[in-house]
Amino acid sequence: MNLDHLNPPQRAAVKYLDGPCLVLAGAGSGKTRVITQKIAYLITAAQMDARNIAAITFTNKAAREMNERVGTLLPPDKLRGLTVSTFHSLGMRILREEARHLGYKPQFSILDSGDQWKIISDILTTTDKQLIRSTISRISMLKSDRVSPDKAMLSADSEGELHLAKLYRQYQDTLQAYQAVDFDDLIRLPVDLFAQFEEVRAKWQQRLRYLLIDEYQDTNNTQYELLKQLTGSSGKFTAVGDDDQSIYAWRGANVENLALLKTDFPSLEIIKLEQNYRSVARILKCANAVISNNPKLFEKTLWSDLGIGDPIQVIEAKSEEAEAEMVAMNMLNHKFLNNTKFSDYAVLYRGNHQARIIETQLREHRIPYVMAGGQSFFDRAEIKDVLSYLRLIANEDDDPAFIRAITTPKRGVGNVTLERLGAYANQRQISLFTAAFEEGFIHQVQPQQYEALHTFCEFINRMQPRAQREDAGSVLVDLLQAIDYETWLYDSDDPKPAEAKWKNVQDFVGWVKKHGEEKGKNLIEVTQTIALITMLEGRDEEEVDAVRMSTLHASKGLEYPHVFLIGCEEDILPHANSIESGMVEEERRLMYVGITRAQRSLTISYCGKRRRAGEWQIVEPSRFLRELPPDEIRVIGRLAPDKGQNQVTKTEGRATLAGLMNKLGSM
Repeated sequence: MNLDHLNPPQRAAVKYLDGPCLVLAGAGSGKTRVITQKIAYLITAAQMDARNIAAITFTNKAAREMNERVGTLLPPDKLRGLTVSTFHSLGMRILREEARHLGYKPQFSILDSGDQWKIISDILTTTDKQLIRSTISRISMLKSDRVSPDKAMLSADSEGELHLAKLYRQYQDTLQAYQAVDFDDLIRLPVDLFAQFEEVRAKWQQRLRYLLIDEYQDTNNTQYELLKQLTGSSGKFTAVGDDDQSIYAWRGANVENLALLKTDFPSLEIIKLEQNYRSVARILKCANAVISNNPKLFEKTLWSDLGIGDPIQVIEAKSEEAEAEMVAMNMLNHKFLNNTKFSDYAVLYRGNHQARIIETQLREHRIPYVMAGGQSFFDRAEIKDVLSYLRLIANEDDDPAFIRAITTPKRGVGNVTLERLGAYANQRQISLFTAAFEEGFIHQVQPQQYEALHTFCEFINRMQPRAQREDAGSVLVDLLQAIDYETWLYDSDDPKPAEAKWKNVQDFVGWVKKHGEEKGKNLIEVTQTIALITMLEGRDEEEVDAVRMSTLHASKGLEYPHVFLIGCEEDILPHANSIESGMVEEERRLMYVGITRAQRSLTISYCGKRRRAGEWQIVEPSRFLRELPPDEIRVIGRLAPDKGQNQVTKTEGRATLAGLMNKLGSM
C-alpha cells in the first residue's frame, strides 16, 4: 500500500502496529486521513479482517465522513463487516446482543431528552425547568463518572447529594420498569456488563481486535473504561486526539484521559502531527500564542506552508449593534473585493444568545445564513409527540413511542400502571402494547386503571387498518382530533408558544398530506421515510450558499475560509461561570478552537459597552486578546498601541456600506 502522499509523522502513525499508539493531532493536521489510511493499512498490509476493526468517533456526521473516505480506498468486499460508529452506536449494538445478561429484552427502548425530561419532571413533581435541567445534568455526570445509584447513595456527604442519589435511584427504577435506557446508559451498561461477565468481555475482545478512537480528548471516564475493557492488556488501539481542543468538560469529558494512557499503557507510542493543512501562518501563530498560556500535557507547535496571510483583525465596536453592523459591512465588502461566496464565511460566538442581533443585521442586508446545529423540524417536541402515535401505529412494538403517546396528552394511565406493565412485559419478554392485552397482566391493576389503558390500545388498533388504506393527510387530521392535541397544547403552555407549536403541527400535517399525495404513500409508509429525510436535512445544508452561524462548541471539526469571532469579552469568552469555577483553561481552549477554524482570514471583535438588564455597562476585552502576538494582528480600539485608532461605530459601518454601493454603481 502506497503511503507516499502522507507526511513522515502521518506515515509513522499509520504503520505503527506494535502496541498502543497515541496520535496527538493538532487542528487541521489531517487526523481523519490518518485514521482512514490506517484502516486500509490494517486490512491490506497487516492482513486483518475488516470485521475485527472498529473506528469509534463522537458524531454520526464524523462516522459517515469516515465511512465515505474508507470507501474510496478499498473495494466493498474488503470492507465487509467493518465497524465505523459513534461510541453510543457501538454501546447500543453490544446491549442489543447481550441485553439478557442485564435483565433487558433486546428490543429495549432508548429514551430521548424529551422522554427523560418527563420522567424527571414526574419524579420531582415540578415543572421548574431550571431544576429539571440541572437534575438531568447531574445524573448524566454521575453516569459519565460511572457512579451507580447505590454508590451515589453511599458516598453522599450532604443532604443535597443524598437527595440527588435518591432521585437517581427512582429515575433508574423507572427506566428499568419501562425496559428503557437513556443516552448515558448506552456506554455505562456495556461497561457494567463487561465488568460482571468475563466471558462476554472476552467474546467482544475477540471480535473487535483493533480499535481506532477519534477525538480521544472528548472521552469521559466511562468511555475510557470501555476502551480499556475492549483492548485488554494487549492495547491494540490507536487513539487520536488533541489536548488543546478539549472543550467538553461540562458534559463529562476528561482531558486527563490523555495523561492516563501513559500510566495505564507504559509502552504507549506517542506521535505528534504538527503540520497544519488548513490555515495560513499568521492564524497559527495566534493560535499557538494563546494556547501556550495553558499548562501542557504534551508540547506541540502547529506550522503551515500555506503562506503568511493577512494580519488578524482585532476590532472594538462601540456596542452590540455596531459590532453586528461591522460584521455585515466587512463581510459584504470582503465578498465584493474578493469575489467569494457567502458560504466562505462563518460567524462564531460563545453562546446562542449572541446570534440574535447578528441575524437581524444579516437579514437587513439580505445576507443568507444558516444556523449550524440548528434544531431539525422533526426534532421539535410537538412533532415528536405526533410522530410517537404514527410510529406506534406503524409498529406496535415500539416501546418508546408507546410511552410517549400514552402520556401525551395524558390518557388517565398513571405511572404505577405503566411500571407494572413494564415489569410484566420484561418478565414475558414482550412489548408493552402486547402485554396490555394479556390475561396475566389485566388482573394486576384496578379495573378503572386497566380501562384507560385498554381504551388507548384499542384506539391504536382501530387506526392501523386506516393508516394502511386511507389518505395519509386525512387520517392524521382525524388522529389529532381524536386525541384533542390542540386543546392539550393550549392547556399545557402559554398562549403564544402554544400557538407556535400548533402551527408547526399544522405545517407537519400539510407536509404529510403533500408527501402522501405526490409519492402515493400511505401514513405508515410516510412515517417510515421521516428518519431518512431527517438524516438528509443536514447534508442539504452543506450545499447552500449561505453564511454559517455557529457556537464555538458546535464549530469544532469544521473549517471556513473567513471567520468572524464575535463577543471576545470578559464574562463572555471566558464565560463568567468559567471564571468563577476556575475553568479558564477550558475557555482558552475554546478560543483556540475558534481561531483554528479560519483558513485565510480572521476578524475578532468585542464591544466597548453592552446593555445588561436594561442598562449600559462598560465591558472589558477578553484576557485572551492580550495573549495574541502584536506583530500578527491589526488592532482598532482601546487595545491598539496607537490610541488614535478608535472603535468602530454604526456611522462608520454605514459609511463602509455607502462606499461599497458607490463602487457597485460605477460598474
